[in-house]
Amino acid sequence: MSGDGGRDAGRTAESRFRALHLGRAAGDPLVLPGPWDAVSARAFEAAGFPALATPSAGIAASLGYEDGATPAAEMFAAVGRITRAVSVPVTADLEGGYGIPAAELVERVRESGAVGVNLEDSDRAGGLKDPRAQADWLAEVRAAAGPGLFVNARVDVYIRRAPDPVGAAIARALLYAEAGADCVYPIAAPSADLPALRAALGALPINTLPGPGGPSGPSFAALGRLGATRITFGDGLLQRTRDDLSAFATKLRLRGGGVL
Repeated sequence: MSGDGGRDAGRTAESRFRALHLGRAAGDPLVLPGPWDAVSARAFEAAGFPALATPSAGIAASLGYEDGATPAAEMFAAVGRITRAVSVPVTADLEGGYGIPAAELVERVRESGAVGVNLEDSDRAGGLKDPRAQADWLAEVRAAAGPGLFVNARVDVYIRRAPDPVGAAIARALLYAEAGADCVYPIAAPSADLPALRAALGALPINTLPGPGGPSGPSFAALGRLGATRITFGDGLLQRTRDDLSAFATKLRLRGGGVL
Protein backbone atom coordinates (compact mmCIF):
# COMPACT_ATOMS: atom_id res chain seq x y z
CA MET A 1 0.00 0.00 0.00
CA SER A 2 1.32 3.45 -0.88
CA GLY A 3 2.05 6.05 1.77
CA ASP A 4 -0.96 8.09 0.70
CA GLY A 5 -3.14 4.99 0.71
CA GLY A 6 -2.03 4.13 4.22
CA ARG A 7 -2.77 7.65 5.45
CA ASP A 8 -6.19 7.60 3.79
CA ALA A 9 -7.00 4.26 5.42
CA GLY A 10 -5.87 5.64 8.78
CA ARG A 11 -8.09 8.69 8.42
CA THR A 12 -11.03 6.48 7.45
CA ALA A 13 -10.52 4.30 10.52
CA GLU A 14 -10.27 7.39 12.74
CA SER A 15 -13.54 8.70 11.29
CA ARG A 16 -15.25 5.35 11.83
CA PHE A 17 -14.11 5.26 15.43
CA ARG A 18 -15.16 8.84 16.15
CA ALA A 19 -18.59 8.22 14.64
CA LEU A 20 -19.19 5.34 17.05
CA HIS A 21 -19.32 7.87 19.91
CA LEU A 22 -21.87 10.18 18.31
CA GLY A 23 -25.64 10.15 18.57
CA ARG A 24 -25.85 7.16 20.87
CA ALA A 25 -29.07 6.50 22.73
CA ALA A 26 -28.80 6.88 26.51
CA GLY A 27 -29.16 3.14 27.09
CA ASP A 28 -26.72 2.16 24.35
CA PRO A 29 -23.16 2.99 25.42
CA LEU A 30 -20.22 2.01 23.23
CA VAL A 31 -18.69 -1.15 24.73
CA LEU A 32 -14.98 -1.54 23.95
CA PRO A 33 -13.35 -4.81 25.09
CA GLY A 34 -9.66 -4.64 25.94
CA PRO A 35 -7.43 -7.08 24.01
CA TRP A 36 -3.94 -7.80 25.32
CA ASP A 37 -2.66 -9.72 22.27
CA ALA A 38 -3.64 -10.69 18.73
CA VAL A 39 -5.58 -13.79 19.81
CA SER A 40 -7.81 -11.90 22.22
CA ALA A 41 -8.28 -9.08 19.70
CA ARG A 42 -9.48 -11.52 17.05
CA ALA A 43 -11.84 -13.17 19.53
CA PHE A 44 -13.46 -9.83 20.40
CA GLU A 45 -13.73 -8.85 16.75
CA ALA A 46 -15.31 -12.22 15.89
CA ALA A 47 -17.88 -11.65 18.66
CA GLY A 48 -19.06 -8.57 16.78
CA PHE A 49 -17.59 -5.65 18.70
CA PRO A 50 -17.15 -2.63 16.37
CA ALA A 51 -13.94 -1.36 17.99
CA LEU A 52 -11.43 -2.30 20.69
CA ALA A 53 -9.48 -0.48 23.42
CA THR A 54 -6.14 -1.89 24.53
CA PRO A 55 -5.50 -1.86 28.31
CA SER A 56 -1.97 -0.94 29.37
CA ALA A 57 -2.26 -3.09 32.50
CA GLY A 58 -3.44 -6.07 30.49
CA ILE A 59 -0.63 -5.75 27.97
CA ALA A 60 1.86 -5.31 30.81
CA ALA A 61 0.68 -8.54 32.44
CA SER A 62 0.77 -10.42 29.15
CA LEU A 63 4.39 -9.32 28.64
CA GLY A 64 5.47 -10.12 32.19
CA TYR A 65 5.65 -6.57 33.55
CA GLU A 66 4.02 -4.88 36.51
CA ASP A 67 1.38 -2.32 35.61
CA GLY A 68 3.14 0.89 34.64
CA ALA A 69 6.51 -0.77 34.03
CA THR A 70 6.20 -1.70 30.35
CA PRO A 71 8.89 0.00 28.23
CA ALA A 72 7.36 2.33 25.65
CA ALA A 73 8.85 0.41 22.73
CA GLU A 74 7.28 -2.84 23.90
CA MET A 75 3.90 -1.19 24.46
CA PHE A 76 3.86 0.29 20.96
CA ALA A 77 4.96 -3.05 19.50
CA ALA A 78 2.13 -4.85 21.31
CA VAL A 79 -0.41 -2.29 20.12
CA GLY A 80 0.88 -2.74 16.57
CA ARG A 81 0.44 -6.51 16.71
CA ILE A 82 -3.15 -6.02 17.87
CA THR A 83 -4.08 -3.45 15.22
CA ARG A 84 -2.61 -5.64 12.47
CA ALA A 85 -4.62 -8.65 13.68
CA VAL A 86 -8.07 -7.07 13.26
CA SER A 87 -10.00 -4.92 10.83
CA VAL A 88 -11.94 -2.90 13.44
CA PRO A 89 -10.55 0.37 14.86
CA VAL A 90 -8.33 0.10 17.94
CA THR A 91 -7.60 2.80 20.49
CA ALA A 92 -4.50 2.45 22.67
CA ASP A 93 -3.96 3.05 26.38
CA LEU A 94 -0.53 4.66 26.60
CA GLU A 95 -0.53 5.46 30.32
CA GLY A 96 0.96 8.94 30.85
CA GLY A 97 2.65 9.11 27.45
CA TYR A 98 6.07 7.80 28.63
CA GLY A 99 7.57 11.29 28.64
CA ILE A 100 7.51 11.35 24.83
CA PRO A 101 7.02 14.81 23.25
CA ALA A 102 3.51 15.31 21.90
CA ALA A 103 4.39 15.34 18.20
CA GLU A 104 6.49 12.18 18.49
CA LEU A 105 3.80 10.47 20.56
CA VAL A 106 1.18 11.17 17.91
CA GLU A 107 3.50 9.91 15.17
CA ARG A 108 4.15 6.68 17.05
CA VAL A 109 0.45 6.16 17.77
CA ARG A 110 -0.32 6.43 14.08
CA GLU A 111 2.60 4.18 13.14
CA SER A 112 1.14 1.55 15.48
CA GLY A 113 -2.15 1.66 13.58
CA ALA A 114 -4.19 2.94 16.54
CA VAL A 115 -6.95 5.48 15.88
CA GLY A 116 -7.15 6.87 19.40
CA VAL A 117 -5.23 7.20 22.61
CA ASN A 118 -5.99 7.06 26.33
CA LEU A 119 -3.76 9.34 28.44
CA GLU A 120 -3.87 9.49 32.23
CA ASP A 121 -3.21 12.36 34.62
CA SER A 122 -1.42 10.38 37.34
CA ASP A 123 2.23 11.23 37.84
CA ARG A 124 5.07 8.74 38.20
CA ALA A 125 5.10 9.14 41.97
CA GLY A 126 1.52 7.89 42.29
CA GLY A 127 -0.06 11.32 42.70
CA LEU A 128 -1.93 13.59 40.33
CA LYS A 129 -0.41 15.89 37.75
CA ASP A 130 -1.19 19.57 37.93
CA PRO A 131 -4.45 19.84 35.94
CA ARG A 132 -3.44 22.98 34.05
CA ALA A 133 -0.10 21.45 33.04
CA GLN A 134 -1.91 18.29 31.93
CA ALA A 135 -4.38 20.36 29.92
CA ASP A 136 -1.53 22.22 28.24
CA TRP A 137 0.10 18.91 27.29
CA LEU A 138 -3.19 17.53 25.95
CA ALA A 139 -3.50 20.68 23.85
CA GLU A 140 -0.08 19.92 22.38
CA VAL A 141 -1.22 16.38 21.57
CA ARG A 142 -4.37 17.75 19.94
CA ALA A 143 -2.42 20.25 17.88
CA ALA A 144 -0.01 17.57 16.70
CA ALA A 145 -2.79 15.10 15.93
CA GLY A 146 -5.19 17.38 14.14
CA PRO A 147 -8.90 16.60 14.37
CA GLY A 148 -8.73 12.89 13.54
CA LEU A 149 -7.05 11.03 16.40
CA PHE A 150 -9.52 10.37 19.23
CA VAL A 151 -8.13 11.57 22.57
CA ASN A 152 -9.55 10.04 25.76
CA ALA A 153 -8.33 11.97 28.82
CA ARG A 154 -8.27 9.79 31.92
CA VAL A 155 -9.09 11.58 35.17
CA ASP A 156 -7.58 9.77 38.15
CA VAL A 157 -9.08 11.64 41.10
CA TYR A 158 -11.02 8.60 42.32
CA ILE A 159 -8.13 6.17 42.32
CA ARG A 160 -5.87 8.81 43.92
CA ARG A 161 -8.51 9.55 46.58
CA ALA A 162 -8.69 13.28 45.91
CA PRO A 163 -10.95 15.35 48.16
CA ASP A 164 -14.39 15.95 46.61
CA PRO A 165 -13.76 13.58 43.72
CA VAL A 166 -16.92 14.59 41.84
CA GLY A 167 -15.99 18.27 41.90
CA ALA A 168 -12.36 17.52 41.11
CA ALA A 169 -13.34 15.21 38.23
CA ILE A 170 -15.63 17.84 36.74
CA ALA A 171 -13.03 20.60 37.01
CA ARG A 172 -10.32 18.48 35.38
CA ALA A 173 -12.65 17.10 32.71
CA LEU A 174 -13.72 20.58 31.63
CA LEU A 175 -10.09 21.71 31.41
CA TYR A 176 -9.15 18.67 29.35
CA ALA A 177 -12.13 19.09 27.04
CA GLU A 178 -11.21 22.73 26.50
CA ALA A 179 -7.71 21.55 25.60
CA GLY A 180 -9.11 19.29 22.90
CA ALA A 181 -9.91 15.96 24.56
CA ASP A 182 -12.75 14.15 22.80
CA CYS A 183 -13.79 12.07 25.81
CA VAL A 184 -13.02 12.01 29.54
CA TYR A 185 -12.53 8.97 31.72
CA PRO A 186 -13.05 9.43 35.46
CA ILE A 187 -11.75 5.95 36.16
CA ALA A 188 -13.37 4.10 39.08
CA ALA A 189 -16.12 6.70 39.46
CA PRO A 190 -19.02 4.90 41.16
CA SER A 191 -22.15 4.59 39.07
CA ALA A 192 -23.97 6.78 41.59
CA ASP A 193 -21.77 9.72 40.55
CA LEU A 194 -22.43 9.38 36.82
CA PRO A 195 -25.60 11.54 36.78
CA ALA A 196 -23.78 14.45 38.44
CA LEU A 197 -20.87 14.09 36.04
CA ARG A 198 -23.21 13.96 33.05
CA ALA A 199 -25.18 16.99 34.21
CA ALA A 200 -22.01 19.05 34.61
CA LEU A 201 -20.27 17.88 31.42
CA GLY A 202 -23.20 18.22 29.04
CA ALA A 203 -22.71 16.29 25.82
CA LEU A 204 -19.02 15.53 26.42
CA PRO A 205 -18.52 11.76 26.05
CA ILE A 206 -17.78 9.99 29.33
CA ASN A 207 -15.87 6.71 29.54
CA THR A 208 -16.61 4.51 32.55
CA LEU A 209 -15.23 1.34 34.09
CA PRO A 210 -17.86 -1.18 35.21
CA GLY A 211 -17.88 -1.71 38.94
CA PRO A 212 -17.11 -5.01 40.69
CA GLY A 213 -20.76 -5.89 41.22
CA GLY A 214 -20.77 -8.76 38.74
CA PRO A 215 -24.25 -9.92 37.84
CA SER A 216 -25.72 -7.70 40.57
CA GLY A 217 -24.00 -4.56 39.27
CA PRO A 218 -25.54 -2.11 36.80
CA SER A 219 -25.96 -3.41 33.27
CA PHE A 220 -24.22 -1.64 30.40
CA ALA A 221 -27.57 -0.16 29.41
CA ALA A 222 -28.11 1.11 32.97
CA LEU A 223 -24.65 2.71 33.00
CA GLY A 224 -25.55 4.40 29.73
CA ARG A 225 -28.77 5.76 31.16
CA LEU A 226 -26.82 7.09 34.17
CA GLY A 227 -24.49 9.02 31.87
CA ALA A 228 -21.80 6.75 30.40
CA THR A 229 -21.08 7.14 26.69
CA ARG A 230 -18.62 4.28 26.46
CA ILE A 231 -17.44 1.40 28.63
CA THR A 232 -13.94 -0.05 28.89
CA PHE A 233 -12.58 -2.72 31.21
CA GLY A 234 -8.95 -2.06 32.04
CA ASP A 235 -7.30 -5.43 32.58
CA GLY A 236 -10.53 -6.96 33.89
CA LEU A 237 -11.07 -9.20 30.86
CA LEU A 238 -7.52 -10.51 31.07
CA GLN A 239 -8.02 -11.26 34.76
CA ARG A 240 -11.21 -13.18 33.96
CA THR A 241 -9.40 -15.14 31.25
CA ARG A 242 -6.48 -15.83 33.59
CA ASP A 243 -8.85 -17.17 36.25
CA ASP A 244 -10.60 -19.41 33.73
CA LEU A 245 -7.24 -20.70 32.47
CA SER A 246 -6.04 -21.33 36.02
CA ALA A 247 -9.17 -23.37 36.76
CA PHE A 248 -8.71 -25.35 33.54
CA ALA A 249 -5.03 -25.93 34.31
CA THR A 250 -5.94 -27.34 37.72
CA LYS A 251 -8.50 -29.70 36.16
CA LEU A 252 -5.94 -30.75 33.57
CA ARG A 253 -3.35 -31.50 36.25
CA LEU A 254 -5.81 -33.50 38.32
CA ARG A 255 -7.09 -35.45 35.32
CA GLY A 256 -3.71 -37.03 34.75
CA GLY A 257 -4.33 -37.93 31.13
CA GLY A 258 -7.09 -38.89 28.76
CA VAL A 259 -9.13 -36.86 26.31
CA LEU A 260 -9.74 -33.20 27.23
